[in-house]
Amino acid sequence: MAVHFLFDGPENAAVTILLAHGAGAPMDSASMTATAAALAAAGLRVARFEFGYMAARRTGSRKPPPRAETLNPEFRTAIDELGAKGKLIIGGKSMGGRVASMIADEMLDAGKIAGLLCLGYPFHPPAKPTQLRTKHLAGLRTPALIVQGTRDEFGTRDEVAGYELSDRIEILWLEDGDHDLKPRKSISGFSAADHLKTTGETVAAWAARLGA
Repeated sequence: MAVHFLFDGPENAAVTILLAHGAGAPMDSASMTATAAALAAAGLRVARFEFGYMAARRTGSRKPPPRAETLNPEFRTAIDELGAKGKLIIGGKSMGGRVASMIADEMLDAGKIAGLLCLGYPFHPPAKPTQLRTKHLAGLRTPALIVQGTRDEFGTRDEVAGYELSDRIEILWLEDGDHDLKPRKSISGFSAADHLKTTGETVAAWAARLGA
């Protein structure tokens, strides 16, 4: 079945970002839509797609998310079908970013991608801090940017500080952000719009450096 994409941003952009969704929400969720708009506003081309189990929910199927690694072939197919011109970065929200991280080095070696972008990486399941999903990140060779809220229940700033991560990984910490990167303005002084703007500008600057 052909991959269906949602596009944002200029068609002639030098950088395209291919994003997959999280485990429980589709590619057109409020969070994904707002993030795609912020990246597009920063001059990036954004393509969103859905894994098969999520796409099937649109026609009534309620399959639960499969194990993340079983989605690797679908992400590879999306890369090939997209056929992006210029610099391609793969990634996604939560589980989508995790899947991208598992194929990133393979795709880098094949000359298909320039980098990896994870939005709210699920370092561990909520309330299960010992069930880490970081082993493959220690030796990651692909340039990567993780955008993470400091109070993300899948990995807070204090927790992540103790993990062994590749020196190819940069982390943008968004103050008081949750798993959707949203802060509590009354506590942090930042709005969701503030964090989205910071995300877009930071990703664009980081992407411009790749391969330079």
